[in-house]
Amino acid sequence: MRSHNSTLISKTFHPSPPISRFRYRSSALCALLARVSLDSGTFNGLKSYAYLKVINHLHKRGLLNFVLMPGLVLGQELGDMGFCCGTRLFMLMLWMRSIYGILNNFGILAFLIAMFSLVDWCAWRIVRLPLPPFYLIRPFAISIAMVCFVGYICVPLLRSLKLLSIIRNGPARHSYKSGTPTMGGLYFIPIGIIVAEVIVGFSSIEVSGAAAVTLVFAAIGLVDDLLSLKNNNNGLSAKMRILLEIAATTCFLCWLYTADISSPYSMKMLVPMPAPLGLLCLGNFYPFLTAFCFVSMANGVNFTDGLDGLAGGTAALAFTGMSIAVLPICADLAVFGASMAGACVGFLFHNRYKASIFMGNTGALALGGALAAMAACTGMFFPLFISSGIFFLEVLSVIMQVSFFKTSKHWRGTGYRLFRMAPLHHHLELCGIKEPIIVAGAYVISAVLVFLAGYIGLISA
Repeated sequence: MRSHNSTLISKTFHPSPPISRFRYRSSALCALLARVSLDSGTFNGLKSYAYLKVINHLHKRGLLNFVLMPGLVLGQELGDMGFCCGTRLFMLMLWMRSIYGILNNFGILAFLIAMFSLVDWCAWRIVRLPLPPFYLIRPFAISIAMVCFVGYICVPLLRSLKLLSIIRNGPARHSYKSGTPTMGGLYFIPIGIIVAEVIVGFSSIEVSGAAAVTLVFAAIGLVDDLLSLKNNNNGLSAKMRILLEIAATTCFLCWLYTADISSPYSMKMLVPMPAPLGLLCLGNFYPFLTAFCFVSMANGVNFTDGLDGLAGGTAALAFTGMSIAVLPICADLAVFGASMAGACVGFLFHNRYKASIFMGNTGALALGGALAAMAACTGMFFPLFISSGIFFLEVLSVIMQVSFFKTSKHWRGTGYRLFRMAPLHHHLELCGIKEPIIVAGAYVISAVLVFLAGYIGLISA
C-alpha cells in the first residue's frame, strides 16, 4: 500500500496477527495499520509498546485528529487522512523512540574520544617513555567497532535461544522490557579482553590476571542469569553470590602475591596517594581492601544496571578514568581499560534507550571485577572510588533504604522508606524524571569524576 491511496477505507485493510506475536516492537505498528478496527485486546496490548502514549501525545499537539481507543475504525480514519500520514507517523515514532538514546551515545562517544586523544597526545609526558602512536585510542576504537558489529549477530541469536529477561523489580512502566534478550555480557566482555590481549601481545601478566578474574566474575553472573531464566526465580541468593565473589577474589590475591608484577616501586601492596600522603603501605589490610573493592564494584554495577544505557555508559567512563590513572604505573593495564571502555560503548549501540539487549549479571559482575582488578594490580584504589562514584551512590542508596526501613520498623512498628524505590535511579523515575534524562545526568556526573580520578592518579603515581 502506498501513500497515493488516499481514499482507502476499512475494507482495504486485512486482519493481521496479534501485536504480541511480533518479534520487534517497531514492527508492531505495521500490524496496527493493517487492522480494520481496534478491539479491546489489541488496545491493551499496545500499552506495553508505548504506542498509545505517543499517538495520544501527538493528538494533543494537533498532529492527529483521532485518538486510539477500543472500537476505533482505523481504516476509516487513515483513509480520511491519507495513508501517507500513517507512514509519517510510523517514522516519527521510530525517531522519538531512538533520538534520546542516540544523543546520549553521541555525547559519551565524543567525550571519550577527546579524553583518549588528549592522553595519547601527551602520553610521553605522563609515562616519560615513548609509546606507540594512538596507544589508547586504538584499542578503544577497535573494541567499539567489533562489539557493535557482533551485536547485530548476537542479539537475534540470544532472542532465538529464548534468553529473554524477566523484569521483577523497578517501576511498573518497565513491564514492557520483559522479553528483551539478556546476557549481553557473553559477547562484549570477551571481545574487550581479546582486543587488549592481542594489542599487548599476550605478554602482560597484569592484563592476563585482570582478564582471568574478569572471566571468573562473568561466569558467576552467567550462572546467576541461567538459574533465573531456567527456574523462573531470582537465581543465586545474595549470600551465595557474595561467597563466590569472595572466593574468586581470594584466588586473585593468591596470584597477586606470587606473580612478578612490574611496578615502579620496590614492593607490592602499596597504595599511591597524592602529596603529602605519598605511598601508603597497607600490609595485611591490603587483601581486605581488595576484597571490599571486588564485592562492592561487582554489586554496584549490578545495582546500576536498571535503566537503558546507565550501567554500560558509566562503566565506560569509569574504565577511562582508571586507564588514565594506571598509565604511569602499568601502561598495559591502561590498554586493558581502554579496550573495556570501547566494549562498553559498542554495547551501548544496542543497549541505549530503548534497549534491544541487556548485559545481565554476566556483564555487570564482569565489569565490576575488571575495574577492581585494575586497582588491585596498581594500588589505585582512590581513583577507583572516585571514577566509580555512581556505582557507590547506587549501592549506598540501597543500604540506606534497607537500614532505615528495618530500623523504623523495629522502633516504631511500621517501616518507612527514605526513597520511593531503591536504587536511586528508580526513585528519580518515580519523581517524574524521564529515563534518558537520568542516564544523561549520570553521564555528566561520571565525566566530571573521570577528570578528577585521572588527575589524582597522575599526581599520585
